Amino acid sequence: MAERLENYYANVVDSVGDGVIVLDNTGAVTLMNPAAEELAGVSKRQAMGNLFSDIFKDDAALNELVAKTVATGMSVADHENIVLKRSGRVTPVGTSTSPLLSSCGERIGTVVLLRDLTNVRELESAVRQADRLSSLGALAAGLAHEIKNPLGGIKGAAQLLEMEFPDNEDLREYVRVMLKEVHRVNLIVEELLGLASPGRLKLGKVNLHRVLSDIVLLQKNACEGKELYLQQYFDPSIPPILGDESLLTQLFLNLIKNAMEAVGTGGVVKVTSRVLADYAMTQKGERRARMVAIDISDNGPGIPPDVLKDMFTPFFTTKSQGTGLGLAICQKIVSEHRGMIRVDSDPARGTVFTVMLPLIQ
Repeated sequence: MAERLENYYANVVDSVGDGVIVLDNTGAVTLMNPAAEELAGVSKRQAMGNLFSDIFKDDAALNELVAKTVATGMSVADHENIVLKRSGRVTPVGTSTSPLLSSCGERIGTVVLLRDLTNVRELESAVRQADRLSSLGALAAGLAHEIKNPLGGIKGAAQLLEMEFPDNEDLREYVRVMLKEVHRVNLIVEELLGLASPGRLKLGKVNLHRVLSDIVLLQKNACEGKELYLQQYFDPSIPPILGDESLLTQLFLNLIKNAMEAVGTGGVVKVTSRVLADYAMTQKGERRARMVAIDISDNGPGIPPDVLKDMFTPFFTTKSQGTGLGLAICQKIVSEHRGMIRVDSDPARGTVFTVMLPLIQ
């Protein structure tokens, strides 16, 4: 009976999504569940009997937290300042440490709980970015309207001027340059208005795979003759979702074209769909909805860290002919669909843009 109860409790601890590590009074590990193994980057077999301070020797803040509990016998928590660095990956973790007491109240060790906060930090970042876009959008709307009026006057005057020089090709060429640049400014203003205007989604059933397949087919034709490969890997179980097909097409077309521009000769762009197990969305008055992820990856040179942090900032661009509004508009479309967009880039692996959308039918 005791053995069955012990197995039951062991199964409960192993099933917990947070990392659980138990130490004895010497600081040696006596128990470690699978979630803790993953966060620590060591197996249970390697950790058992070894000092916690040795396993986490590079994580001073975490060791300080454990030392506080050992010294005072109090429970301590920190959900802001602790990060684990494993294999080049930085993982923010929420940590709490508590004394482990026997049935008679004697302290027999310490319990350390570790919670992976990566998803929480991504959500917080998405909210901050949405707030920034909202503020910029209000400014952009006013600015765009102020620019459009004089721009119309300049365009009209240039067209009249062109008619005044029917026989002077040199002067007509100057006027054509003026009209071309006015047209370019007008396009930027229209994009600004698109970024600033409130969402008016035309919701309907959207077959994401059909949308993506059509884009891939068109882009394959566009890059015919170049050594560039477009591949698609779709999860056939994903049903149509509720969304605006026109805006989602604009979103994925922009991301796929960016990926194609990033790769050189022999480049590969992959478009993948999958259902996310570790993300779900809950809206007030609605049931919990799973999320579908669309990954657009390329094997290009990657994005430098200083560029990566400003990718979605309006008017930030590394292209000579770019406006810097494309990715900002992509983020706005994703936000209007109550989803998230993130980017992961490494010079050795290339870049992956991931769009996460609620799987609402």
